[in-house]
Amino acid sequence: MSQSLNNRLDDPHLRRTNELDALAGILPADRREALAALLTDEDVATLKHLAEEGMGANTLRALASDLGYLEGWALAATGLPLPWPAPEGLALKFLAHHLWDPARRETEPGHGMPETVAASLKADGLLRVVGPHAPGTVRRRLASWATLHRWRGLAPAFATPAFKTALKFAMRASARSPHRKSQRAITRDVLDRLLATCVLNRLVDRRDRTLLLTAFASGGRRRSELASLRVEQIEALPPVPANPRDPESNKLPCLAIRLGRTKRGNADDGSRVLLIGRPAEALTTWLDRAGISGGAVFRAIDRWGRMGQGAISADGVNDIVKKRCRQAGFDPALFSAHGLRSGYLTQAAHAGVPLPAAMQQSQHRSVQQAASYYNDVENLMGKAARLY
Repeated sequence: MSQSLNNRLDDPHLRRTNELDALAGILPADRREALAALLTDEDVATLKHLAEEGMGANTLRALASDLGYLEGWALAATGLPLPWPAPEGLALKFLAHHLWDPARRETEPGHGMPETVAASLKADGLLRVVGPHAPGTVRRRLASWATLHRWRGLAPAFATPAFKTALKFAMRASARSPHRKSQRAITRDVLDRLLATCVLNRLVDRRDRTLLLTAFASGGRRRSELASLRVEQIEALPPVPANPRDPESNKLPCLAIRLGRTKRGNADDGSRVLLIGRPAEALTTWLDRAGISGGAVFRAIDRWGRMGQGAISADGVNDIVKKRCRQAGFDPALFSAHGLRSGYLTQAAHAGVPLPAAMQQSQHRSVQQAASYYNDVENLMGKAARLY
C-alpha cells in the first residue's frame, strides 16, 4: 500500500466524509463535506447509530444540521470543541448569543452575539440571518442538543429549572415574530397558473405537473413525503361517483396513498389519503408514460431529459415549486413547497370544507395549526375588519 494512500486513510476529515457518504440518502450532498469538517468521530458514530435505529430521515437530517451548527458555534465562541455533557454555562451563552434585543444592541455593542463569533460562523456558511435567531430555531437546536445527549447516554447539564426560566424569559423578550414557511399559499388559482407552465410534451413537464397535482390534492403533502413516495404506497380503488349525493353520476378514478412514516406519525399508523379525479388520472398516466412500475414515484431528470432511478430530493421538490412560480410570473421568494400545504387548507376553508374533513386529508395533528388557515380566511371574508 502506498504512503499517500496510507496518509489518506489516516486523514480523519476524509474518513468522516466517507462515513457520512453512507448516510447519503439522509444528509444533503452539499452539506456532507462541511459536516465532516465540523463533526467529531463521536458525532458521526452517533448519527450512524440513530440511522440504524430507524429514526426518520427528516429528524436525522435536522439533528445532523443542528449538531454541525452547535459544533461550529462552540468552536467560534470558546475556541474549544463542543463538550459532552455540555455545562449549563455554555447553554446560557448560547441563549445570549442567539436571543437578544436589537434595540439594546444599538447602545450596547457587546450585547448579543459578538461580531467575531458571527463573522466566523458566516465564513463557515453556518450563519445567514442578520440579528437574533427565530425562537423556533433556538428551541429546535436546544431540543436536538438534549436528544443527542440522551443518545450518548448523558444527561444534559443545562436541563435545570434555572436554565428553563432563562429560556422562557429570553423567548418572551425576543423581538422576532414567527413567520410561515411559505409567505404565500398556493391556492387553486395559483396552482392553475403553475400547471399552465407544464404544457410541453417533455418528461420533466409531466413529472412536475403530476407532482404539483399530487401534492395539493392529497392534502398538501410535505416535500419530504413527495420525495420519498414509492409506487408500493399507491393503491387503486374502485371509481367513485363525481357527485357523492348521486350514486348514478359519472365515475371518477380513485387512488389511495399510504403515508407510512411522516413528521407527526409512524409507519404503523395506517394513515392514508385519497386522490380522486384529475390528480388520480395524472399520477396513473405519469407512472405509465415514465415506465415506473416500482420504487420512487418522482425521480431526478437531468438537463437532457434522462430520468434516473433515484428519488428526487426534498430540496428538489422545493426547487420545482420555485421554478414553476418563476415561469408563471410569480416572485419565487414568496413561495416554497410548504405553500402547497398551506394552500390546500386555505382552499378548503374557501370551499366550505369542514375542518375535521380537511385535517383528515392533510393529516394535521394540531387543530390549532390547521385552524389558523381557516381563521385567516374568515378574517379576510368576514365583517370584523369592515366596520368603518
